[in-house]
Amino acid sequence: MTISATSPSPSIVAFGEMLIDFVPDMAGVSLAESTAFLKAPGGAPANVACAITKLGGNSAFIGKLGDDEFGHMLVDILKKNEVNTDGVCFDPDARTALAFVTLKKNGEREFMFYRNPSADMLLKESELNIGLIKRAKIFHYGSISLISEPCRSAHIAAMKAAKEAGILLSYDPNVRLPLWPSADAARDGIKSIWDQADFIKVSDEEVQFLTDGDPGKEDVVLRLWHDNLKLLVVTDGEKGCRYFTKSFKGKVAGFSVNTVDTTGAGDAFVGALLVSCMANDSISCIFHDEGKLREALTFANACGAICTTKKGAIPALPSTFQAHELINKSKA
Repeated sequence: MTISATSPSPSIVAFGEMLIDFVPDMAGVSLAESTAFLKAPGGAPANVACAITKLGGNSAFIGKLGDDEFGHMLVDILKKNEVNTDGVCFDPDARTALAFVTLKKNGEREFMFYRNPSADMLLKESELNIGLIKRAKIFHYGSISLISEPCRSAHIAAMKAAKEAGILLSYDPNVRLPLWPSADAARDGIKSIWDQADFIKVSDEEVQFLTDGDPGKEDVVLRLWHDNLKLLVVTDGEKGCRYFTKSFKGKVAGFSVNTVDTTGAGDAFVGALLVSCMANDSISCIFHDEGKLREALTFANACGAICTTKKGAIPALPSTFQAHELINKSKA
């Protein structure tokens, strides 16, 4: 069953999973020790779609949810966040995915997933809203949708349609090892579509996992470069990020904040960067103008930092005003 919305054609389409994160109401405890959990909407591609609209952009989400209370709740959240839902469908026979997320004392996360299979894993190629993809300027995706069929085939088909339409492909692998059969399967799956992307964002931990090398070393990071890539960004947590293009490379400092929960910080970063891409005269401008890229990455760093100051992903996503307020405060 497909649902529709009346919002205009989106500039950015995010493809993949949306789920419910259950987060302990106290930081620094294990799942077993937690006495209560806060329910929060999550799933990296959906987080990115909401980050974009929160910052004044126009986005859509394509994915599959269970025809259950949680699935309908998540669609309502997308709509409240003004995300186009024309590409969302419901599965009557599978549940919406759940993830229990443990917040360690430093705000980092540990995951326990309930997908067995969940509805997002069962999206078929025939259920894709290809027209929605072809009308976009940017197509964004992760790697979790590559783990199993039929969703993997749907992902490949959606990516192919975007590529053929001349749309920028944005990839955040978002490594979640507990979901893959093995670490090797994760590396192979993530890298299987690597050379298709125009823009890739990875964390320093993901660089280490994918290369088995020191993520702080430039030659190690550049093992992830491919000839068709326009921009590779490595996020280094509160230290900021590093960027690599065909013409220039550099670092942009991060922001020091009171970190409560890092969930969604990378998604807030990606959403902010994609919004900045759309704000320029042409999308490719940001890949060729280092000044504009650095400005966009500063904004993205601020958005990622602010997202860590609250629990959950979508509820913690910042506004443009909050991001500029943090940037200006750091300059003072």
